[in-house]
Amino acid sequence: MSAPFRSRGDGIDLFVRLTPKAALERIDGVETAADGRSHLKARVRAVPENGAANAALERLLAKALGVPGSAVSVVAAGTSRLKTVRILGDAAALATSVEALSGG
Repeated sequence: MSAPFRSRGDGIDLFVRLTPKAALERIDGVETAADGRSHLKARVRAVPENGAANAALERLLAKALGVPGSAVSVVAAGTSRLKTVRILGDAAALATSVEALSGG
């Protein structure tokens, strides 16, 4: 299984499958798609209108990874369920934190 992120010089790009309008806000581990790419599964209570679900995802990931909210931003596929989220910081430390979240 591939990792659900790609390291960058200034942090990581995390691949996420977001489910909006969920009963609870949580991270559900890693899922591998039919094409072999892995992504972190996340659920938020916010509705997918006016960027509310993306903002909720950014807050959820910032809290789970222990980074400031300003270090987390959705950078690709803002209106799709499959998103790329850029997280700024030490790439090695962030990779370790993501692996802990994903159960890997």
